[in-house]
Amino acid sequence: MQTLAERTNILLQQNNMMLSTAESCTGGWIAKVMTDIAGSSASFDRGFVTYSNAAKQDMLGVSREILETHGAVSLAVVEEMAKGALQYSLADISVAISGIAGPRGGSADKPVGTVCFAWAIKNGEINSSMQLFSGDRNAVRKQSAKFALQGVLQLLNPTCKPR
Repeated sequence: MQTLAERTNILLQQNNMMLSTAESCTGGWIAKVMTDIAGSSASFDRGFVTYSNAAKQDMLGVSREILETHGAVSLAVVEEMAKGALQYSLADISVAISGIAGPRGGSADKPVGTVCFAWAIKNGEINSSMQLFSGDRNAVRKQSAKFALQGVLQLLNPTCKPR
């Protein structure tokens, strides 16, 4: 995953852009791997770890109505999280993640391993995706962090192939 973070860092710097993260189930994992890179302050602005619904509302401006209507693990919520991460930072691009890492918390509609992602560019597009990962809690979180960074790479360079 460190190689993926390094590639992301290089492309962010080449595009003169900064990243912000809005993380729930990953608990700051993306921010951690990005800031493990020396000199990453040129490409990483800040990370929001918004594990509770209250934090999503307070720190990112996610509306209570959207949370109540769609649930925290939904495309609607991560899209709002991604927008909020841009609004409350100096970043040009953001990634947001919310999911059910397990071992409990899943339902028939959203089983353990369900993770929602959104990527946003300041004054631009928002892309979102829902994935179902397998494995234990750590495996789901790791796959989520990797998928999130691959999405950032895709936004920065559509010809980038995930490794």
